[in-house]
Amino acid sequence: MSAQLIREKEKIIKQKRIALTGNHAVALAVKMARAEVIAAYPITPQTPVVEKLAEYVNNGELDAEYIPVEAEHSAMSAVIGASAMGARTFTETSSQGLGHMYENLPIAVGMRLPIIMGMAVRTYSAPINVWGDYSDVMSMRELGWIIYITQNAQEAFDTIIQAYRVAEDSRVHLPAVVAYDGFWTSHVLQPLDVPEDEEEVIRFAPITRSWVKLDLDNPAQLGAVGTPEWYWEIRWQAVEALRGSTKVIEEVDNEFGRRFGRRYGLVSPYMLDDAEIAIVTYGSVYGLVKKVVNKLRSEGVRAGALRLRVIRPWPGDLIAKYLGNVDKIMVIDRTINHGGPLYGPMATEIAATVQRPVYNVLATIGMRAIDSDMIYEAAMKVYRGLWAPGVPYTVGLRGGYE
Repeated sequence: MSAQLIREKEKIIKQKRIALTGNHAVALAVKMARAEVIAAYPITPQTPVVEKLAEYVNNGELDAEYIPVEAEHSAMSAVIGASAMGARTFTETSSQGLGHMYENLPIAVGMRLPIIMGMAVRTYSAPINVWGDYSDVMSMRELGWIIYITQNAQEAFDTIIQAYRVAEDSRVHLPAVVAYDGFWTSHVLQPLDVPEDEEEVIRFAPITRSWVKLDLDNPAQLGAVGTPEWYWEIRWQAVEALRGSTKVIEEVDNEFGRRFGRRYGLVSPYMLDDAEIAIVTYGSVYGLVKKVVNKLRSEGVRAGALRLRVIRPWPGDLIAKYLGNVDKIMVIDRTINHGGPLYGPMATEIAATVQRPVYNVLATIGMRAIDSDMIYEAAMKVYRGLWAPGVPYTVGLRGGYE
């Protein structure tokens, strides 16, 4: 786990250890956060989330309106409408499901609605592939959503709870997505610490209803036409809110750490203080990367790693702080930035942040298997100067650039 564990004496909330898959951990977090309207359409690999939430509602464990819509476009439409009435909302999707709801994603931003969406990531078709890479969530980077990428079931559980607190903060009022690996996290049974008293979650993240919403006693219109004379100013408020949400995300994460004993940060650094080579990545493969760093260190190579947890808002100052003095930066991207200056979306943004070329490596596309030995071999090619910065390389692709 990449969470920074808090000293035992600082933990004030009693917790119990259970075992859940990543999907069921997300569903439990939504239940404990008391979402009031849930609208979703099933799609692999997120389906168990919405199935479990439907079970909670049906069994009376969660007092919520569950809307089994006919497609993802309707799911986002439904939670937009519910949030506009002041309800705490949730939806979940993956891959083509995200594509189908795409028309409504920027509307949630422009209307400043604190919708929370989970995403068990999955690659885009074609060819049809139900397995996990980060094609879907990376396509949301320009829309104005807060974007978290989690490493495991525990972090997904914790981050859903944090996301409600952040999104509903009066300084933010923006939607947020919590992404995690399809299958490698969504379907794998993992240990999970949860509060013994579920009320602790709602104490930490009470429903604020502080956002602008519809009121039957004071009729008004949300999402009205924005003419050229006013559109930019209105939209710019969301731009500034996203930029300013960095402070809120950090505050909420720190308070969560004080109450629950775990905090994660915007990024997770590992052995970077004296590093000459750094491996940057996101999602579940960070554990493999840390294993590689340990092996390189044992061989005398001053290696380090950095995991990206929040990519919107972009934590550029923090990334520059950790990577600014590292000689060689190798970014393992898990989706393809088609036609871009670099083939990896995060490699492109890391290069822009540190203002110099980085080593661009693609892996796990379509959930192609990877192991620590493959990452080690790639890192050694970078370290020995066999690969050049600013050039796309691949790990595990037959006939690829290796």
